[in-house]
Amino acid sequence: MRRIMGIVLAVLLIGGVVAAVVAGRETGDKGTATKTVQAVIGSEKAEFFADPDVVEALAAKGYTVRTETSGSWAMEGLDLEGYDFAFPSGKAPADELAAKYEVRQPLPRPFYSPLVVVAHRSAAEVLAANGLVALDGEHRGTLRMDAYLDAARADRTWQRLKGAEKYGELTGTLYIASTDPETSNSGALYLAAASYVANGGRVAASGGDVDATAPLMRKLVSVQGAQQSSSDAAFRDFVSGAGNPLVLVYESQVAALLGQGQGVDDLTVLYPDTTANSDHTVVPLTEEGRALGELLGSDPELRRLAVRHGFRPQGTNAEFTAATAAHAAYLNQKLAGVRQAPVPTSEVLHDMARRAGS
Repeated sequence: MRRIMGIVLAVLLIGGVVAAVVAGRETGDKGTATKTVQAVIGSEKAEFFADPDVVEALAAKGYTVRTETSGSWAMEGLDLEGYDFAFPSGKAPADELAAKYEVRQPLPRPFYSPLVVVAHRSAAEVLAANGLVALDGEHRGTLRMDAYLDAARADRTWQRLKGAEKYGELTGTLYIASTDPETSNSGALYLAAASYVANGGRVAASGGDVDATAPLMRKLVSVQGAQQSSSDAAFRDFVSGAGNPLVLVYESQVAALLGQGQGVDDLTVLYPDTTANSDHTVVPLTEEGRALGELLGSDPELRRLAVRHGFRPQGTNAEFTAATAAHAAYLNQKLAGVRQAPVPTSEVLHDMARRAGS
């Protein structure tokens, strides 16, 4: 009888284990329960959140993140009911969203990226020969914003620049292709930096300041014709060889491409001597959204993965410098010689973008 009872118990135990394994397979349980959070993000962060390593790192902390993409300024017009957080590419659109949804400050800012101009080597060499760029090696240089804005005021064409005649692709008006400043953060930050330089090193703080630089800002935008709504699309066009020889993008997009072992054969990265940093800012709409936003900036593994996607974590530059050492010929790792332009308030920046596009 004792032996029979032992066999019965063994069968029951084995059956219980099998049932548990089957249940785990059916429910997809891998030992870590995750809470799903919903977010709307800037397109330049789509690859970060889709990265399987990022997905795994978030799951290890108890999160599954579902994302949709939008232009940073366009998020203001979305109905974010049911979302846990919004993640625009800059502080100004984030502050506007925070005010709209009465989100308490401070807002998590896990990482940032400066604006840069990607250029084909031929264009960079011609600009250097005409005093608009100072080259620092074969693949990197500094764009002199004063000189560039003077060229824009004068409607300078490539044909009027010495040396351009050697390159058939360098024709028409000289300009930097940027995104639509009314819907995209990078386009708006471009105007913020340009207006700061044009205004004698003073941030636009009033309607009068906007009036003073509006004609030049309008010229910077109107010469481009139709603009892309996202920096991701503009950068992909440049990499494929299409579009303008000078394109405004985020440094993170260049760093991520180089980190993947890809690149453009004649790529030159130009850092404007006065630029604007894109502070990727989380707007928490729920407590889960705030916890995740803070985790992105504090967790060592997520910070490492952010660097892999080209972003600079807040607080220290050491992680970015170490991770991009192999690409120092392209990247100004310590942003030497680059001045950060203050960004106007959301209200002023909106007005500037609207006036530039009108």
